[in-house]
Amino acid sequence: MKNVYVSVVVVAAGKGTRMKMDKKKQYLRINGEKVLSRALSAFDKSDLIDEIILVVDSDEIFYCKSEIIKEKNLDKVHSIVAGGLDRQESVYNGLREANPGCDIVLIHDGARPFVDEDTIENCINGAIEFGSVCAAVPVKDTIKTADSDGFIESTPDRNKLWAVQTPQAFNLSLILKAHERAVTDGFRGTDDAVLVERVGEKVKLVMGSYNNIKITTPEDLVFAEAIADEMD
Repeated sequence: MKNVYVSVVVVAAGKGTRMKMDKKKQYLRINGEKVLSRALSAFDKSDLIDEIILVVDSDEIFYCKSEIIKEKNLDKVHSIVAGGLDRQESVYNGLREANPGCDIVLIHDGARPFVDEDTIENCINGAIEFGSVCAAVPVKDTIKTADSDGFIESTPDRNKLWAVQTPQAFNLSLILKAHERAVTDGFRGTDDAVLVERVGEKVKLVMGSYNNIKITTPEDLVFAEAIADEMD
């Protein structure tokens, strides 16, 4: 498998307003290590990854270079790119910095600190075979759809429901095409997979991990500390 060139775009330009803290969520510490450091280190240590492109706010580039990249000796971070007005634009900025010889690109949220090697490998293998994949896990709860007044409309079959995570992995030329189409159409998506779906391509789900949580609210930090205690 290692005759393919694999890039990773790690997006950490979000504002993190739901955390209601002075410090952005990607720079908070879990068991003494920054959230973003943990995410980057997982890819830096993987033999399957060739380069990492980090996307952050323009005024945080120097901080990330000195306080994260150099501090952790993350040799595979080849570029630090300024983010855009939203996540979609930030991803696009990162994709355009990928090595032109890249075969597969993974897109990962910097606020997911516990991505593991199995998930990384599942995404890469899946992208090689299918062209487009998302890490995901089967949902554990019963899900309801509701109308605008909060009344239940339907109960989807739980066996068909998955909670989508990152990484999401794609053939580089395909995901660039999908982003360029979205720009042309003025379309904003909730993730990168939906952009690929819009250009008529199927996206395969591959197994992620229930530990691969996204740090979004203060409550997530409690869960994250428990995961870190188990992993560190």
